[in-house]
Amino acid sequence: MVRVAAAMTIAAGVMSVPIASADECPDVAVIFARGTGEPPGVGKVGQAFVENLIPRLNGRTIETFAVNYPASFDFLEAADGAEAAAEQVVAVASRCPNARIVLGGYSQGAAVIDMLARVHPLGGVIGDLGSAPPLAAPFADAIAAVAVFGNPATKFGAPLSQTGEFAGKAIDLCSAEDPICSPDGDNMEAHSDYVLEPYPDDSAGFVAERLG
Repeated sequence: MVRVAAAMTIAAGVMSVPIASADECPDVAVIFARGTGEPPGVGKVGQAFVENLIPRLNGRTIETFAVNYPASFDFLEAADGAEAAAEQVVAVASRCPNARIVLGGYSQGAAVIDMLARVHPLGGVIGDLGSAPPLAAPFADAIAAVAVFGNPATKFGAPLSQTGEFAGKAIDLCSAEDPICSPDGDNMEAHSDYVLEPYPDDSAGFVAERLG
């Protein structure tokens, strides 16, 4: 069963999606931040990832939460997304302590997840202009798996698979031709390829293995 929560306004004008008021908690909660310019929701990459993950869960229930942030070309607003995503993690973990929490993000949405991992998306350190505080313990420890696509931090030598709080439980997918995440990338169209195989299947396979 897939349940999709609706967005609601919370403190300080930040949009977030807390856990739904359902009687039953999901086995798996996916919190995904869409890419720049995509309409509200998890976006095309997030949807492809979730659709590939569902059949690998062996009947376990899943609930998908979209990080509701501007995702505009004012990239400093990505920090708003990190704050909203952190609030979502706290809400899900507090309401459903047995749910396995999965984080994901595409493009600017990947930068949102970078900040939660104590990684600056442009290669600096947390605290630089445009960054947000990392996810606080013990909630960072509650993250079971992470999948990011077209992550800007990868271009600067800080993939989440190897860097920050989620190292070892993250997969960081980057097309070699994608200039957003690859130092040698020179084809901007490649940044839109993450809805195509092998990316959805590879990410879902990694996350499913992490979930057990």
